[in-house]
Amino acid sequence: MKASTTYLHLLAKVPMFRGMSNEQLQWVIDHSREWSVEPGAEVASSQRGVASFWTLLDGGWRLEVAGRAIEAGHADPAKWYGGRDMAALGLPPTRLVAARSSYVMEIAQPALDEMLRRGLPLAPHLRAGLDFYRTLIR
Repeated sequence: MKASTTYLHLLAKVPMFRGMSNEQLQWVIDHSREWSVEPGAEVASSQRGVASFWTLLDGGWRLEVAGRAIEAGHADPAKWYGGRDMAALGLPPTRLVAARSSYVMEIAQPALDEMLRRGLPLAPHLRAGLDFYRTLIR
């Protein structure tokens, strides 16, 4: 993965961040890291990087879990990965791999907590993702 630059006007078009004010978007940019990822590269896994919250900005990724491979784009419920809430689900080992050239954002858990405390409209996306991840433990 290579460090990349997040542009406010592009972030505003990502489903996870649509509807945020420029001030909110800038706060997200200031408290996150963007990465460029080549196809086949591991973004994170239950062994590495799961403590951070990852969201897909552009491209596509594949979640590998229990012998299954689930592809997702930035508008799918699996558009985010990791963090405290996902870890609490007790999923079997997982691996997140870029399915094509992609851009991802890494947000530390304390920064995500602060975004929610500030009222950034992320809760519906988080709920949809958790609902998706719960289907993997049934």
